[in-house]
Amino acid sequence: MKTTVLGEWRQAMYDDPASADGGCFADDALIRLMHPIGDVTGYRGLWDRLLQPLVAAMPDVERREQIVIQGTDSAGGFWVGCACVYLGTFRAPFMGIPPTGRLAHIRAHEFFRIADGKVVEVQALWDLPELMMQAGAWPLGPSLGRDWHVPAPANQGGLGPHDPATSQAAHDIVLDMLIDMGKHPSQGGPEVMQLEKYWHPKMNWYGPAGIGTGRGIDGFRRVHQIPFLKAVPDRGQYRDLANYHFMAEGDFVGVTGWPNMVQTLTGSGWLGVAPTGTRITMRSLDFWRIEDGLIRENWVLVDLLDMYAQVGVDVFERMGEVARGGAV
Repeated sequence: MKTTVLGEWRQAMYDDPASADGGCFADDALIRLMHPIGDVTGYRGLWDRLLQPLVAAMPDVERREQIVIQGTDSAGGFWVGCACVYLGTFRAPFMGIPPTGRLAHIRAHEFFRIADGKVVEVQALWDLPELMMQAGAWPLGPSLGRDWHVPAPANQGGLGPHDPATSQAAHDIVLDMLIDMGKHPSQGGPEVMQLEKYWHPKMNWYGPAGIGTGRGIDGFRRVHQIPFLKAVPDRGQYRDLANYHFMAEGDFVGVTGWPNMVQTLTGSGWLGVAPTGTRITMRSLDFWRIEDGLIRENWVLVDLLDMYAQVGVDVFERMGEVARGGAV
């Protein structure tokens, strides 16, 4: 049965976020948010730094959930993972992003750790670059994949409840896949990853704005994996510097970590950034859906703005120049 700790808050965030009561959050809850906000404390910090500015920018905003799962990670932490979309009429600037006066949406992955009946930690990424794109103020290079309004699960199955054995099987498929993917390139060519063993022929990899969606194994490799591995060939070698919280429910698996990847930007560079030789951390909050024993869909959000900041690129300054059209 789904935990009820977040139930009233989640409903209020759909009905009217301005009325949401943060009583389910511990006063000292650690709220970890995407760049440029960073860490804040308790629901007051979350409201002041993120939710209130959103309500001011989109007075009719609502939070729509697409996937909701819960589970216990390997350390015994209990997590609720939500893939959702914030949408409303974009009437005023939000974090410097210019309004459009039209309906806009922000894709989000949010993970809540619950202890003693309270939310004690949140790890959340909102796809702010996606909103920049909708505002016509895109400051970065073109995506290799397709940028679009990423869909909910094909079977709408993420809202549970689910059989524990099914959950464990889904968990094992994803973990085995990630282990085999980590064998390349240090232990051999693409064949050592055995992608066909894990990925459905019609799988969709839904990346963040700036990377985009890839269709099938070939699409995933062209849109994301090959450019990424060329840029950071030492990825996966600093696991002691990263952390992971995996949870599984039914045919869905989720992971969060802050950070959960550490690598050095060398090789051919990535997303238009030159190979600086900088060791960077990354936050990737993901959901997978299993169908007939294979991964059919994978939703991925990466804090790209934080990555750019680590190599000295101020995306918001560039966006401001685009929005002004060069005017002074």
